Amino acid sequence: MHDDSSDDGAGSRPARGRRRATGRATLADVAALAGVSPITASRVVAGKTTVRPELAERVRAAVERLGYRPDPSARALASAKSRHVVVLIPLLSNTLFTELLEAVQDVMWDAGYPIFVGITQYRPEREAALLDSYLSHRPAGLILTGFDRSEAQRRLIEASRTPCVHVMELSDDPGVHCVGFSQTGAAQAVARHLLDRGRRRIAFVGAQLDPRTLERAEGFRGVLRAAGCYDPQLEILDSRPSSAALGAEAFRRLVAAHPDLDAVFFCNDDLAHGGLLEALRLGVPVPDRVSVVGFNDLPGNAQMLPALSSLRTPRREVGDVAARMLLRLMRGEPVDTPAVDLGFELRIRASS
Repeated sequence: MHDDSSDDGAGSRPARGRRRATGRATLADVAALAGVSPITASRVVAGKTTVRPELAERVRAAVERLGYRPDPSARALASAKSRHVVVLIPLLSNTLFTELLEAVQDVMWDAGYPIFVGITQYRPEREAALLDSYLSHRPAGLILTGFDRSEAQRRLIEASRTPCVHVMELSDDPGVHCVGFSQTGAAQAVARHLLDRGRRRIAFVGAQLDPRTLERAEGFRGVLRAAGCYDPQLEILDSRPSSAALGAEAFRRLVAAHPDLDAVFFCNDDLAHGGLLEALRLGVPVPDRVSVVGFNDLPGNAQMLPALSSLRTPRREVGDVAARMLLRLMRGEPVDTPAVDLGFELRIRASS
């Protein structure tokens, strides 16, 4: 049925509204210009098809003339939720997260959901503040990196009843939706590869020390312990941000302190890039004397000298699958597999 409200006739006297303090047009301004009631204007703006075509056309013309745009906060108050999705990631400077974010945006854009991005910088207090701020705006959904947050934060998310998907880590806890891969299993694969190459004095270099890095360290240790060649002196765990400079520094320290070193597993590719460059400066042949393996397989690895072996992580796939899972949750549709393991792939090149 079409909306045939009597107050939308030719002789109607539509309500007149004031412009916002910002000077932007309001829905009442649109209704006044179109000669319809605010209710009718609201229905047209919301995309409802119950309004008579001639009235809907007048409203659309008024919207165009006034440059009217709906107020997202007002819409959120009216519907108890907004149309935007919040994505919290540690860094934008890391290609790992930019690729994941681009995949999320591609899916959400096609579905009509803009995304709000929060950068936590691996700081729990910043993530807590971002969560508190964004949840106050009633987002339609959340995508969060990992599970490392306080009980108070978990209660806040649960109390908000906001659909949520975690990325880059896995959990089999009931009610948790996540997309990622086994960080521990990935590090174990690297350790086994180096052992298969005949290496026994294998170092581990980790930076930032977020939970995923620590999981990799534990997976690495387990394999080397089982092989009887784990040496804690060959482990560097540095809380500073991951960088090529830090990788170079770590490689230099390891070679100086352990002349029998024969392999290094860098937990990020930028660290490994720095290590390879330092090996060139020091005249340490790779892989003849020391094998080098990175993690994530970011662009540029094949162009290193020698080409860098690395554990490829499915970051774009993670973003795509997580976004599609969140869409199902937001629409109230069932999710058959709440924890999706996308696996990993060891890309072996000349450095190992």
